[in-house]
Amino acid sequence: MDDRSILSHINALVAEEKTLRARHVGEGLNDTELDRTWDLLRQRRAKAEFGDDPDNAEERPASEVETYLQ
Repeated sequence: MDDRSILSHINALVAEEKTLRARHVGEGLNDTELDRTWDLLRQRRAKAEFGDDPDNAEERPASEVETYLQ
């Protein structure tokens, strides 16, 4: 998966999130998949920036990504 396809997936998730939020006002949503996908994109960009192969980036478990400080 390359950066462009990951970003496209993020955009699709954001659009889906907006649709779900509109349908489920007051019920809340799980943002885990979106957070994990953003993390994957950030990993890929960092690897590319520092000369590593972006294809070596791997999606991290939700338990790890969800504990990051903002």
